[in-house]
Amino acid sequence: MSARHECLQIEILPIPFLAMANRGILSEPLDVDAPKKKGREYQNIGGRRGLVVTHQASSTTGAIIRFAPPLVVLRDASGRDHSFRLRDGAFLLDGQPIALVEPPKQPKTEEQRFTASGSVDLGQVPARMARASRIFVEGVHDAELLEHVWGDDLRVEGIVVQAMDGMDDLPSLVRSFGPTPNRRLGILLDHLVDGTKETRIADQIDHPDVLICGHPFVDVWQGIRPSCAGIDAWPEVPLGESWKEGVLARIGYQGHPGAFWKQLRNRVTSYKDLEPTLIGAVEQLIDFVAPPE
Repeated sequence: MSARHECLQIEILPIPFLAMANRGILSEPLDVDAPKKKGREYQNIGGRRGLVVTHQASSTTGAIIRFAPPLVVLRDASGRDHSFRLRDGAFLLDGQPIALVEPPKQPKTEEQRFTASGSVDLGQVPARMARASRIFVEGVHDAELLEHVWGDDLRVEGIVVQAMDGMDDLPSLVRSFGPTPNRRLGILLDHLVDGTKETRIADQIDHPDVLICGHPFVDVWQGIRPSCAGIDAWPEVPLGESWKEGVLARIGYQGHPGAFWKQLRNRVTSYKDLEPTLIGAVEQLIDFVAPPE
């Protein structure tokens, strides 16, 4: 048997061609100390509340409602809130990409504007779409006073205040509302002190998504400092006598209680005209039904 031998042909390439073929990204020594290439630099803009910017990727334009790195929350013109991650160049201001950074903390000055509740005025920020959560108050005057002082905060947070027209059926109202972790209920009650009807009824409600706060005053009128009514102190009215009529009779007011209330409410210019117990109760309820996101 004869063996067959195949010849292996080898092509010898020119040396210059081999040198070019081996010249890759790792063919030469690395300079580990070489300066890194800098990315694009953007103007740093403080992410203050109320600043209107556009998120480039989604084309969402809105006012900054909450700046909490690594997230920022924008509210669009329809009142919808949108959360975005903070990245340099991800937002536009006046058509130019920027880097949103922590805004400098500024002391309260005359140039800054504040709402009646003492919050920083955000300017023309759209009201948030109403939350499922609510705040119940006993009557129309309570609701009007909350709107008068905390109205801007309520719109920013999307909170609806609802008058119950009395609180005798409070347990039934709570059951009908159907509170859940995403549908919280805050309740503001007058005269919430030991031994009162309000306290006995409130004690019947025990639900993790319901918060009842109150003040010691017989009527929300008393939660307003008496100086707004031009008196040194609210008169004492005996039990069994209508409190409002009793007060008006003792201060010599001859008109209708509704007319007096309008005058009294309009003399309230800020939270400073209210009693601390009322202020604390309302702000606690707002924080409960609209927790930070």
